[in-house]
Amino acid sequence: MGKVFVIASGKGGTGKTMFASNIGATLTKEGKTCVVIDFDLGMRNLDLYYGLEDNVVFDVYDVLTGVCRIKQALMKDKRFPGLYLMAASPDRNNGYLTPLHMKVLCDKLVQQFDYVIVDAPSGIDDGFIMSSAGADAAVIVVTPDYSAIRDADNLDRELISLGISRRYLVVNNVDYEIVNQGMAPNLQEISKLLKPEVIGVIPTDQNIRISTNFGIPIVYKEGTYIEKNFRKIAKRLMSLLEKDEENSPA
Repeated sequence: MGKVFVIASGKGGTGKTMFASNIGATLTKEGKTCVVIDFDLGMRNLDLYYGLEDNVVFDVYDVLTGVCRIKQALMKDKRFPGLYLMAASPDRNNGYLTPLHMKVLCDKLVQQFDYVIVDAPSGIDDGFIMSSAGADAAVIVVTPDYSAIRDADNLDRELISLGISRRYLVVNNVDYEIVNQGMAPNLQEISKLLKPEVIGVIPTDQNIRISTNFGIPIVYKEGTYIEKNFRKIAKRLMSLLEKDEENSPA
């Protein structure tokens, strides 16, 4: 039985979708099978991050509304064996969908994949609540900015209210020069302000922006410090989930 992660952020611009695309690719490099679902209905950038925008025929909305079967909406990324994408709809949810629709979809996907990763819309609106419906855990992506930290804290409280107890934190776009000069909160301060455990820190790097513009996950190139960093995050995440599951009440 697979596990479902929701990748969330309290505000836009934290690198949530970049992280979702790369952690999915990294998990397949660890021998796992993954499907990454773009549930940011209306915005839909995940297909661009993978360079699969020309391959989209059916999307997650089509699956949830019964227009197509799950298999028809799964796009395989041939660069990463075991990795599939389910794109978002260009139209926002018209109110027909409920969290139950998403939970049923996730329940079916965990029968086929080791990990189901849901790229949620930023913030804590109805779209976020729906995207979290089938989640076993959440990864909050935050940047070292006080506004992003405050929004992440509000998001974390919402996750708790939704019953998601396994919550982890990734700090993205960390400019160590600025942090060391005291012009941005450091990791210790972020850890004090936010409750979830920090499982990874991603430094600022222009190569990440370049890779997303070209539709190539940054982890595609072997041996770079970024690829090694993502592998560490993926292994830590898998280990923590396994440990938390063993310690959870039956």
